[in-house]
Amino acid sequence: MNDGERSEKIGERVKGKKQPKESGSGRMLIFMLFGVLVFASLVGTAVFFAAVRGEEQLMVPDVRGKDIISALLELQEKELYPRIQLRYADTAIDRGIVLEQDPLAGAIVKAGRRIRLVVSQGVMINSLEDYRGRPVETVGAEIQTLLSSDLSTVTVKEPFIYEYSHEPVGTILDQRPTPGSSITAGTVLEFVVSRGTESEKALLKTPKFVGLSLREAFDLIGKTRVDFVFKTRPAMENEKAETVVEQSPLPNIEIEADTRILLTFASPEKIVEGEAFSLFRYNMAKNPYPMKTSLDVRLPSGERQTLLQTDFQGGEFAVPYKLSAGSVLILSMLGRDLYQETVYAPAEF
Repeated sequence: MNDGERSEKIGERVKGKKQPKESGSGRMLIFMLFGVLVFASLVGTAVFFAAVRGEEQLMVPDVRGKDIISALLELQEKELYPRIQLRYADTAIDRGIVLEQDPLAGAIVKAGRRIRLVVSQGVMINSLEDYRGRPVETVGAEIQTLLSSDLSTVTVKEPFIYEYSHEPVGTILDQRPTPGSSITAGTVLEFVVSRGTESEKALLKTPKFVGLSLREAFDLIGKTRVDFVFKTRPAMENEKAETVVEQSPLPNIEIEADTRILLTFASPEKIVEGEAFSLFRYNMAKNPYPMKTSLDVRLPSGERQTLLQTDFQGGEFAVPYKLSAGSVLILSMLGRDLYQETVYAPAEF
């Protein structure tokens, strides 16, 4: 048998065998590959159109004239970011205010764009102002604001120097260094302040406090601005609890304006549960003239109320109170808190 005949017989054998049918798993694989190709095509198309459209377009808001915190919050809402530059302005009032912006309001930009903000850092102070003739109270508050920024190398000497003068009490008569002096590191600013005229120790007649409730006594102190101090004791026969039962000097006695009046307040007959009665005490520094003083209470609810407001020269500050436990008494002078005290219910034995 030659090679040709042998090849024909082998071919006939192969044709005679049955070929295997296409399996179901194979068809499933083909479908899966087709699905992946379709999904990839869809994703590619979406990415293409997103790239063609570009990032989100936004309108720049107008933040000029706004404080820097408000401006930053407004830009953040728009997904815009600030690039801040500081610049001195003509007045200290502009401190922290946005003076300029770039791009301007109304410009259309992409999200994530940086917006240049020029912010005022107040005035550049190279020399001392002229504070003469102004009330030391308002000047003190103004200087405290400036000390936190440009006048960091200047300190104000206290206590002030007081002199008798025809100027109203508390008026700045002179200052050292003089107005216009250059500010250098370690500059100490010293004020000479009016304490009024010697004749201003006018005589007055003592108001009548006996028989008044605590609220009425506080109101009368605020109106007359007399110097005072309280003490407490239980009510005696024919005395009414929770009223002023004694005062010294007596009513309608002629006294000097800075004479201290001792007021005796009769304590409550009983205290309900959750309340407390006591004497609030605080020893204050003595001032050359009376200054605005306030005793407030912050109730457990968080509400703050004023109990007593008057001009007080200093020394022992003592007033009675009947308040809910958990209240906080706050003593302040010239708007600055000096001392706080929490009210506690009396202990039970």
